[in-house]
Amino acid sequence: KDEVLDLKELPHLLIAGATGTGKSVCLNTIVTSMLLTHSSEQVRLLMVDPKGVELTPYDGIPHLISPVICDPADFAPALEGLIQVMQQRYQRFREVGVRDIRSYNDGPYNPLPSLVLVVDELAELMLAGGRDAESKLVRLAQLGRAAGIHLLLSTQRPTVDVVTGLLKANIPTRICFTVASQVDSRVILDMNGGEDLMGRGDMLLLTKESPQPRRIQGAFVEEKEIAGIVDHWAHPSLPKAGEAPLEAEV
Repeated sequence: KDEVLDLKELPHLLIAGATGTGKSVCLNTIVTSMLLTHSSEQVRLLMVDPKGVELTPYDGIPHLISPVICDPADFAPALEGLIQVMQQRYQRFREVGVRDIRSYNDGPYNPLPSLVLVVDELAELMLAGGRDAESKLVRLAQLGRAAGIHLLLSTQRPTVDVVTGLLKANIPTRICFTVASQVDSRVILDMNGGEDLMGRGDMLLLTKESPQPRRIQGAFVEEKEIAGIVDHWAHPSLPKAGEAPLEAEV
């Protein structure tokens, strides 16, 4: 049986797993799914890739708010910019008398795209930004849904200083791939089980609808498939130099 999740309904997702267990493949599967079904007018992506290897192949697609962010010095400004967009959207909603992006887009206005923050290694972002990064992420998790802003966070270090209690409380939907210990499993799932998974996409999916995680097999997307999708989007409409898409997408 296929499992299909709508990020708009989740509205955020936290993924954890040891190296080589399928975590990054899952992240790429979700991103490519969005690219296959949504134009850049429908969804925009802000990608943070501290290692500079997992998400950089997406550079050049028109969906990107900015080039993939790899420099730790750029993490905090990127989060702050996303918060400013969220505040500006709420201001616009108040001005026209609607409650959320769905109502706004159903009205006689230029539709706003969904904005998705994709982070390949949450631990590096938290290390670079500390409490400030946590507070910004929590704020986006708490208030982002109505503004059409969603978080897609991934880490290979599910420790309490990375996956904090506040962050977990605001991201109830989580995926656990194979982890090293019961402690790591409890950090991401609040229960044991992740340490017994078999790797290669074997995962436990925890959602707010169910107190117990479901064991499912992750889909697999090859690098050449990613390259084909990127090539499809990148060549017809390369981003223009000097664009300020964050401001343009408010």
